[in-house]
Amino acid sequence: MRRMGLCEELGTGWDKIAITCELEQLPAPKINLYPDNTKVSLFSEKEFSCIAQEDKLWACYLHACIKYVQGEQLTNSSLRARFGLKDSSSGSVSRLIKEAVAQKLIKPLDPHTAPRYMKYIPFWG
Repeated sequence: MRRMGLCEELGTGWDKIAITCELEQLPAPKINLYPDNTKVSLFSEKEFSCIAQEDKLWACYLHACIKYVQGEQLTNSSLRARFGLKDSSSGSVSRLIKEAVAQKLIKPLDPHTAPRYMKYIPFWG
């Protein structure tokens, strides 16, 4: 990974991988932890409808984390852009956000905001 320029010993490699997957609208990387090592799997482009719900939720969470460290928040619009979806897909994205909130992966920045203007941050934010 170091030779490919994806990571280095400074710890910013994971950030580069996650942000690049978002920019290229790729499925979120999958992380598997083992006793002696860690395996990160990267995936090629997939249609939103072909991505498993668990993977969509993971991508939603990572998107919220990236936005949070950049001083921004996840919105329906930003998540649609992350997946490369049109405005007409706002209902699908709203259901995904609702499920991510139900699973306590993300939380509303201000729960009293009108649904149209709702912004979300990671559960730990």
